[in-house]
Amino acid sequence: MSSNLSAVTIANDTSAVSRDNGITGDGDRPELVYRSDCLTTPFLRPSGRYAHLTVKSIRGVFKTPLNSVWSTVGPKICELIKAWGINWSSIDPARFFTHGPPGEEELGSLGPIVIWVGVISNSTSSDTAHDVSQEIFKLLHDHGVKDAVVEWREAILQRLAGLPLMHHVGNINATHHVRRFLTPLHGVPLATKWMEEEDVQGTLTLCDRMFGVSNCHVLRKNTTVEYEYKGGAPRDYVRVCGTRRFQRDLDEITKAIDDHGISANFWAREIIRLEAKGGDWSDITLHRNIGYVQYAAPITVDVAGGTKYTSDWGAFLVAKAKVEDQFEGNVVDLGSKYSIPDLTTMFYSRGSGTTTFEYPEGRKLRIMGCAPKEDLANPTEIDSEGQPCLSVGKDGNTTGLTFGQYAGLVSFALNEVGIPSVELGIYNIGVKTLDAFSAKGDSGSLAWHIKNGEAFIIGQLHSGSNKGGFTSNHVQYCTPGWYLLLQIKKEFKYADFYRTTWRD
Repeated sequence: MSSNLSAVTIANDTSAVSRDNGITGDGDRPELVYRSDCLTTPFLRPSGRYAHLTVKSIRGVFKTPLNSVWSTVGPKICELIKAWGINWSSIDPARFFTHGPPGEEELGSLGPIVIWVGVISNSTSSDTAHDVSQEIFKLLHDHGVKDAVVEWREAILQRLAGLPLMHHVGNINATHHVRRFLTPLHGVPLATKWMEEEDVQGTLTLCDRMFGVSNCHVLRKNTTVEYEYKGGAPRDYVRVCGTRRFQRDLDEITKAIDDHGISANFWAREIIRLEAKGGDWSDITLHRNIGYVQYAAPITVDVAGGTKYTSDWGAFLVAKAKVEDQFEGNVVDLGSKYSIPDLTTMFYSRGSGTTTFEYPEGRKLRIMGCAPKEDLANPTEIDSEGQPCLSVGKDGNTTGLTFGQYAGLVSFALNEVGIPSVELGIYNIGVKTLDAFSAKGDSGSLAWHIKNGEAFIIGQLHSGSNKGGFTSNHVQYCTPGWYLLLQIKKEFKYADFYRTTWRD
């Protein structure tokens, strides 16, 4: 097969594939540039009276020939693409599951290993992608990986960037959902005084008794230099919610009251009670302050240490008077977005076995520790296709509580200064029904997974790959939890992220 013939055929097929045969689960399917198996597995356009549009979902890569050699092959693919002068953004290992038609779900099938290459829009031709793919195939074959596919897509990397806080309350309290943004549990939306005018917002990653942690790019505008607060300098206050997010939640409260007008007498009493407390938050500028930025390391890629992980974190000193009485440690409020059965299914999203997860008392899921590398490489979950998988959850400022799946192998992302980094990739899950795992404003969210009924840290969310603008992410990237905690301990050696009370 000649390079030109293949490229021309694929170019003619690209529009149909990207429009009708892309990944589902969100409304912004990536634009296909090239796929190496286009001739052997052509796109079959729906036909007939009851034509069915093929639906695909992304899966992670576990227990394949690629897993044992990816730490060697992955960086070499990065170098190969760089040598061609290609304007790339990310390289992700993936597999795609093609769902069977409605009523014939058993006909679904899991595809081969895919090296999923993201490039900047209109920067790479299908001919070039084809030629580079041949070199990638040779590299894979030399390392014992056969029957893989290389797909190229357009994608850019984007940063997902008072009085005491309220107590968490149980389900019987009518305000349990609308007050979540004002409680000191995970998912707290953050904005700093000096970044608020630019509408930069993010999410709390972790907290101990004294400090809260989020991304550096959430807490600081200049992310290239180290920052440490010195006594006497102006304080860059950290606020719960930016102005836009605060107004959104106030609107949500108003809508909740309107939607329950049928219980007029009940809500009348609640309105009186809420209005009595509303004065506590009337000074939006002052009372949203919950601390000030104490330290922010510059955003770096660990080239010297050899891990090439992204370091994008900062810490703010917590205002004791606002948090002490409500402090419960690192806890995720599972909220009311999902029912208990649906939520349990999310944790074991495609498995058919017995779950060990028990819905926690008061909806509070406690973070018990940090998942080691071995747990990510060898998950115990099995999906409905009999394949290993690792489900991941997070509670973020923008998208709230969502679920995804770890990619199985690390991804490679090219940052804005041209340095490739190693990331934990997380894919969206579900068929048409689930939102993307993250969006802008979710930076700093803690990604976690469930093992033996308990939650463990996967990593800190900092960016995602999408078509650009305000389109949905197809992949989201995390700094590994074990690496993040090590960096924090270098600055704050007594940090304790597993305490349960302020005074213990």
